[in-house]
Amino acid sequence: MSEHYYLDDVDRKIISILQQDSRISFSRLAKMLNLSESTIHMRIKRLREAGVIRGFCVDVDLDKVGMNVLAFVLLKADPKKYEDILRKLAEIKEVFEIYDVTGEYYALLKVRVSDKEELAKVLDKIGNMEGVTSTYTMFVLRVIKEKKNAFE
Repeated sequence: MSEHYYLDDVDRKIISILQQDSRISFSRLAKMLNLSESTIHMRIKRLREAGVIRGFCVDVDLDKVGMNVLAFVLLKADPKKYEDILRKLAEIKEVFEIYDVTGEYYALLKVRVSDKEELAKVLDKIGNMEGVTSTYTMFVLRVIKEKKNAFE
C-alpha cells in the first residue's frame, strides 16, 4: 500500500489554485495566499518530489477537437492472458483509461473517438484480442458531472 502524504490547508489551497490554472506564477500564487514566493516554491517542490503533484498539463475539451464520442467498455478475459491484454489495451490511443475492477468483469475502459464508426473499429480491435472473452459497451449520451479537481 502506498504511503499517504499529509496535506495541510496551505497545500490544499495551492493544489486547488494550480488545478484551476497550472500556469499561474509563483509570485501571483504567493500574493493570493499571503505567503512568500520562496515558500510557494518550496511547497510545490515538496509536493512534486512526494508525487502528490505528478505534472502540469493542459485540459483539452475533447468534444471541441472532434473526439465527441465517449464510451465505457466492460471486459471479460481469460485470466492467463489478462496481463498481456492489459498491455495491448494500453497501446490503443483511443483507450484513455483502464481500470482493473472487481465483480463480473475484469476491466473498465474509457474510450474516446470521433464517431460511431471509429468506435465500432476500436470495439472490434478489443473484442478480437486473444484472450478477450466478451465485452459490454455503454455509449455515453451526456456527461452530467466530470470532476477533475480534487479539492473543489
